[in-house]
Amino acid sequence: MQSKKKWVYEMQAILLAAGKSTRTFPLTITKPKPLLKVANKTIIEHNLEQLQGLVEEAIVVIGYKGEMIKEKVGEKFGNIRIKYIEQEEQNGNGKAVLLAKEHINDRFIVMNSDDIFSKKDIEKCLRHKYCILVKEVLDLTRFGEVIIKEDYVVDFKEKPKTKKLGYANTGFLVMDKEVFTHVLKKSERGEYEIVDYLAYLMKKGEKINYEGVSDYWFAITYPWSLLDANEFFLSRIETKTEGMIEKDATLKGNITIGKDTLIRSGSYIEGPVVIGDNCIIGPNCFIRANTTIGNNSKIGNAVEIKNTIVGDHTSIGHLSYVGDSVIGDNVNFGAGTITANLRHDEMSIKSHVKGELVDTERRKFGSIIGDNVHTGIHTSIYPGRKIWPNKTTLPGEIVKKDIE
Repeated sequence: MQSKKKWVYEMQAILLAAGKSTRTFPLTITKPKPLLKVANKTIIEHNLEQLQGLVEEAIVVIGYKGEMIKEKVGEKFGNIRIKYIEQEEQNGNGKAVLLAKEHINDRFIVMNSDDIFSKKDIEKCLRHKYCILVKEVLDLTRFGEVIIKEDYVVDFKEKPKTKKLGYANTGFLVMDKEVFTHVLKKSERGEYEIVDYLAYLMKKGEKINYEGVSDYWFAITYPWSLLDANEFFLSRIETKTEGMIEKDATLKGNITIGKDTLIRSGSYIEGPVVIGDNCIIGPNCFIRANTTIGNNSKIGNAVEIKNTIVGDHTSIGHLSYVGDSVIGDNVNFGAGTITANLRHDEMSIKSHVKGELVDTERRKFGSIIGDNVHTGIHTSIYPGRKIWPNKTTLPGEIVKKDIE
């Protein structure tokens, strides 16, 4: 539903970036989740780009490894001023918003900075005084539920324990400083909840509007969530070449090549593909569709990479195969390292998350490799396995279970 009235104020945004994401381990052992990359751009940068022209100031609530976010984003991003507030105790998103109270002038956006939102959907929400962005999903077990009746939000519920169709809370809201007249209390799970602010407004008789996601929203719940987002954003790129391409290299489809990157002879790149700055690709390698290669990375001779995110300062040694995987920063793959990405029975691949075996619902899924990992030559990694940061493998090692 859309209101005819358009609100015109100097808008602010609160970006929630304090949490420690354990479900995205091992990638978030060494960095906060907002700094994970999709299409060679951090999640928080994706969101700040979408806020350009809509807000004048962003208040970033940091906590876990917050200094890394400050260093990456700085005090200004495009036309947006950036302020930082530290949430020392991770006691809920409602408390994170409350910490920004003294900096809020009037209306403001609240958004998770580790999910990825679209400007189109943000603009729709800004047409309302109070609004929440929702998405109808088949399985609500990963999301809080928003209850809608007669075109308005009427209630909120916790994640159900069994699969259920309904409206998921995306973590994007539009509110104003009136909410701060409410005194938050801890919920049954011991946290201060942001939806309590909206419940307070409803109790006062205010109407809470909602908008459904019409462009995109990516909840980065698990490491493999990055692959879905990466594929989507690569489908929107256009060809751009700022590096050097040697004779007899073949490039097909939409491909972005960063500054000072060298594509050596015999390389075959099948877009959509994004390659960062200062990379050396090839010779004689095969980079397949939906692959992102970070900055200052090397892809060696006779390497094949498919549907994979490769981090910065990472080297994939010759004669290696990497498919449907996420590889961290400062990783070195010894020659002949293979990531298996398909079960013999072709069942969907499962992966351990916080001690539980989770179905990725992906028929093809390779490995999740943390930062600073070194593999020995001829390492073979079973599908769905993870290697924690700073770990190594022996030459010829078969990785049958996660290396922590």
